[in-house]
Amino acid sequence: MPGFTHLRTVSGYSLRYGASHPERLVERAADLGMDALALTDRDTLAGAVRFAKACAAAGVRPLFGTDLAVPGHLPEQAEGGAPARRPRTPVRGGAFVDESAPRATFLARDGAAGWAELCRLITAAHTATGQPALSWSALPADGLTVLLGPASEVGRALAAGRPDRAVHLLAPWRELYGDALRLEVVHHGRPGTGPGSLRLAARTLGLAAEQGVPAVLTNAVRYADAGLGPVADVLDAARRLVPVDPRRGLDSGERWLKDPAAMARAAEQVAEAAGFRRDTAHRLLATTEETAAACLVDPGEELGIKTYSYFPEPHLVGAADRAPQRVLASRAAAGMVLRGYDGDRAYWERMHRELDVIAAHGFAAYFLTVARVVDDIREMGIRVAARGSSAGSLVNHLLGIAHADPVAHGLLMERFLSARRYALPDIDIDVESARRLDVYRAIIGRFGSERVAAVAMPETYRVRHAVRDVGAALSMDPAEIDRIAKSFPHIRARDARTAMAELPELREIAAEQGRHGRLWELVEALDGLPRGIAMHPCGVLLSNITLLRRTPVVPTSGEVPQGLKGQGGAPIPMSQFDKEDVEDLGLLKLDVLGVRMQSAMAHAVAEIGRTTGRKLDLDDPRQVPEGDLPTYRLIRSTETLGCFQIESPGLLYCLSHCRFSARTSARRHMHGGARGFLGCRVLRPEPGLPCPCGRCGSGTAGRRTRKSTRERRAGRHTHHLVKATRHGSVDQPLLPC
Repeated sequence: MPGFTHLRTVSGYSLRYGASHPERLVERAADLGMDALALTDRDTLAGAVRFAKACAAAGVRPLFGTDLAVPGHLPEQAEGGAPARRPRTPVRGGAFVDESAPRATFLARDGAAGWAELCRLITAAHTATGQPALSWSALPADGLTVLLGPASEVGRALAAGRPDRAVHLLAPWRELYGDALRLEVVHHGRPGTGPGSLRLAARTLGLAAEQGVPAVLTNAVRYADAGLGPVADVLDAARRLVPVDPRRGLDSGERWLKDPAAMARAAEQVAEAAGFRRDTAHRLLATTEETAAACLVDPGEELGIKTYSYFPEPHLVGAADRAPQRVLASRAAAGMVLRGYDGDRAYWERMHRELDVIAAHGFAAYFLTVARVVDDIREMGIRVAARGSSAGSLVNHLLGIAHADPVAHGLLMERFLSARRYALPDIDIDVESARRLDVYRAIIGRFGSERVAAVAMPETYRVRHAVRDVGAALSMDPAEIDRIAKSFPHIRARDARTAMAELPELREIAAEQGRHGRLWELVEALDGLPRGIAMHPCGVLLSNITLLRRTPVVPTSGEVPQGLKGQGGAPIPMSQFDKEDVEDLGLLKLDVLGVRMQSAMAHAVAEIGRTTGRKLDLDDPRQVPEGDLPTYRLIRSTETLGCFQIESPGLLYCLSHCRFSARTSARRHMHGGARGFLGCRVLRPEPGLPCPCGRCGSGTAGRRTRKSTRERRAGRHTHHLVKATRHGSVDQPLLPC
């Protein structure tokens, strides 16, 4: 039996439409022995990176595409000649979701050029008001194969019994795409002449033969496995804001990833219904495979996966006339002189060692870019500080990115960047939370909107969301839905029935399982599926001029506030990829975190200046000297709720058993975060006391103390932190926990 490639497949990243994760679709295709599989999510490429990684692991060749709405079946109507219809408002409240626009599927065919065209079309579609829609003027695109299926204007004309109109509507598409145009045949065994019916599939095949347009066979896949039709029905109801039709109920569905034998039988049925011989079915399958073979995009070479070479152009980061590495070395040497380290050989050796590692990876432009951003933030009068492992780099300190002196405090650079690990380093910077969006706009102003975009953050179904959407789809009483949803803690949807069996507060809900029908089965089936997308609270992409060719960029939902009260600003551009995806694509991601403590410190400094006239710089050690004993006493008292990064239960327990070195600044070290903590030796146990973990066999008696499960869990991170401090030398490099 020859193989078969599904050319139209959507995943859960088609928000509230696809019912399976990309990884599951690939796993199913590999189990069926398929050589290739296409992912054509609606209005997005958000699942493409995960899909490509899953395909690489399973040995399946990925095909990339998207399904877009194209309103206006003729050019003159698409330009706005027809008056726009006023959206209807439901009589009983809610909203009317208009999904009447015809749709077309676009597949990338010519490597990087095809991928860039997909990104361009999706970006253009999201500039429309309301639902994403592609104007006719944006359609001409090279490197793409276009599928016109049952949801297109051509398919709708055939379903209405108007083959003459279908020919008229097909002409503009043939003029634009020529040999790259395909008519999509879909057979789901539905009655009548609508989408998925045998009669419409036969009419489509007949039109293709009559007009000389190649036809391909697809199953318009929405889920990986048979039996997930009810889940797709629930997603349709949630997307369209209507309940599932009780007269039709939840059916099994046919839009799953079928095996080649099933698709071959479907091709024979369609050919027979259209009045053709069996060899027509074979040609239909062969054309489908030829179309799939022509859609070539290499994720590694042409998408840039794991290729860290897309930094902003050198002239934007102060390296117009010299190589970025030489500029970085010059700035680092200037920082040595500025901070008075030029007389210490250890600093010079450490600096040159770090510069060698940076040069080996080719990351000089990355450091210059982050330094440029930090300099701009300071020029705006906004507090900024680096956190995490990046503070262990002397080069970051010399560039002014990080405050802490890593040599004086014995911090390691290898946790941040190592010659043995090829990965883009992660520099997180904290800014005032009240000015975070101002920082975003300053970055866009510096590098341009064609090089900057925010990172996306998918919102996935958890148990409360799933209960609400499934309950509404099943026409349950709204008060009952609300009561059930609020009874659950914030847990995964797949754990709903397990939680009812184990948690005492859910006993009443568990006793009612029998009268809720398929509610819990459907709730657990929605687990982890994306239900929305939002702007990440801190991730910002910085790239060169090719950013828009490698990622679709969409406006953030709504208008982002800017300026004075009552004055708004344009939405911030946002990539459709999340933080893991952009790292896989080799894009520079800078985390700009809005921290309320930074805003509080800035406000305190402003109030001191207003009331006393004194200009205070908290980062100047001459004005705020290190070794302030009252500060150490306050921290050791564990009354640190509200103090950024030292208010968690684990750190409070640690602080209660330790004291600070008088020569070490706690304020600067606390910027490392609970995970990095920038040197465990900042904390030291009281002399003569055993290690507070009670389990390491150290201290005066080395006895194991009995602790409750809750205490052990709270002290697990503290144990490692204090143990490293208790048994390590001050001058000996220690790995963070």
